[in-house]
Amino acid sequence: MSNDTPTAPLGEAGAQARLPHTWLSKRIDGLLDVVGSLASWLWIAVVAAIVINVVYRYILRNNIGQLEELQWHLYATAFLIGLAYTVVHDEHVRVDVIYGSRSLRTKAWVDFLGILIFALPFALFVLYYAWPFVVASYVSGERSVNPSGLPYRFLIKGMLVLGFGLLVLAFVSRLTRTTALLFGFPKPIRAER
Repeated sequence: MSNDTPTAPLGEAGAQARLPHTWLSKRIDGLLDVVGSLASWLWIAVVAAIVINVVYRYILRNNIGQLEELQWHLYATAFLIGLAYTVVHDEHVRVDVIYGSRSLRTKAWVDFLGILIFALPFALFVLYYAWPFVVASYVSGERSVNPSGLPYRFLIKGMLVLGFGLLVLAFVSRLTRTTALLFGFPKPIRAER
């Protein structure tokens, strides 16, 4: 069960309190759910590439450089896209000593400050420096240094921009949810029963 599953309104006895959704958070979370669900299929491709590579390397005694690179390209893509999905579903790593069994309001303050001071600036910093990195790779026609490696290196570098762009969206969604609880803005959407 996701931590963002709608529950009874705050304050109702026995209800597990969650951050309220906003109009914007619902839209962003919906988009990131679709992207995350589609990207989850990449893990099957990662496993298939690994199995095929193992068969070629250890049974057929042949090494395919492109297949090895494809493995880490697929892994990196699935991981980078999965970051935003974990934030949306509140399944990312936390320091339980700080967050643990605190009240919803305290958790909202930790999220609010953590996103504003650390998470969002870091993600924007990575985006700022990743974009020229991708453009330079595209312009130069960069390819793998391995002679039998994959061409179009800009594609995997572009996953940095995609992954951190989605992460910025996830942080914005979470931020609107915390501000809805803490400050009443944007207006929270009532939880469904």
